[in-house]
Amino acid sequence: MKLFLHAHAKHPDPHMAVALAAAQIKAQRGRAGSVTDPTLGWLYLTDHFAPAAQSLLADVRSRWPGTAWVGAVGVGVAGNGIEYFGEPAVSMMLGDVPRTQFRVFSGIEPLAGFDAATAQVHADPSTDDLGELIDELSQRVRTGYLFGGLASAHADGAATSPFSRCMHIADGVFSGGLSGVAFGPEVALISRVTQGCRPVGPARTVSAAERNVVLQLDGEPALDCLVRDLGIDQNLPRQALERLRQTLVGLSDSHDDAFVRPGQFGVDTRVRHLVGLDTSRRGIAIADTPAVGMRLAFCRRDTEAARRDLVRICTEIREELESESLPQATAFALQGSSSGHAPRAARRVAGAVYVSCAGRGGPHFGTPSAELAIVRRALGDVPLTGFFANGEIARRHVYGYTGVLTVFTG
Repeated sequence: MKLFLHAHAKHPDPHMAVALAAAQIKAQRGRAGSVTDPTLGWLYLTDHFAPAAQSLLADVRSRWPGTAWVGAVGVGVAGNGIEYFGEPAVSMMLGDVPRTQFRVFSGIEPLAGFDAATAQVHADPSTDDLGELIDELSQRVRTGYLFGGLASAHADGAATSPFSRCMHIADGVFSGGLSGVAFGPEVALISRVTQGCRPVGPARTVSAAERNVVLQLDGEPALDCLVRDLGIDQNLPRQALERLRQTLVGLSDSHDDAFVRPGQFGVDTRVRHLVGLDTSRRGIAIADTPAVGMRLAFCRRDTEAARRDLVRICTEIREELESESLPQATAFALQGSSSGHAPRAARRVAGAVYVSCAGRGGPHFGTPSAELAIVRRALGDVPLTGFFANGEIARRHVYGYTGVLTVFTG
């Protein structure tokens, strides 16, 4: 695949924002090694433009006829080195994925008769049994690997639900359910999950649970474990309440590694909110349905840990790219370089998609666009698009407070 085309723009008028982005893409099409005949496009919109999603999809279709489109609405959208929050903006990317190697799917276009190796998924977070649907889809792709995220939107005062504008795009605009694009085995990509929380206690095994209430951990009352791990003095209720508000729960399946190293979750750990206490039964209520045998650890969001882990996954991607590079002498010859410096790994990236949790973007990393700046420093000036989600999808799980970075290689 050639170097993808990408652009992002903000403007109060949705079609003007697309026009500004289209002008950027037009300027890129003349560059050597860039896509000239796009087959697949990604379109991400901030929720300001949700009411215009259908007309914007028609707009990009008319500008790039014959291109299939996928995407979603988010509270924020991302480009290479930049993020837009709380303002009307679009981010898009165009690639030349072989037409025989991808299939767009949705509720009206099911994924059938296609040899899928991986799939990118967008979904409405209000969908019933969403976890089961994603798990089922992962079983239908050859590698079992999915990546993507749940659409997100700020609450609309005129609407009955904050999810009313959580639309996703797959050659059409949808609310409810899921959609996306499946890729065949010849599409080379690398995908990694980065965690944004730090455990504050050991990983324990759920030994008793009822619905969303964890009753026992390692045979002890779950609330007692929580109090001990947080160091709560129950004689200081205000201090205890503040600590509880900052506490989340890391949940993983029994066969997954809860920690990959001390103080760091493994990639299969899903972070969930602590939603209540059951003082009569000494239990804790979480925003999930835990099963006996699962592993659980209490945790907190941690900016520095999130930065380090994001750098880690970018480094892993670079190392994997470099391991697939041409022999060094050949690469130097192709670059016309005799400087002795190894070719940058970013030269092998055709394009990238980054889906991050809405709770990570903006102020969580300290300054505007700090999260995307880390990715840019690590990968270089590569085509990138993405959005800030109400939950991130990787493998067969829906995560929280994570980032999912996926790189397509040329």
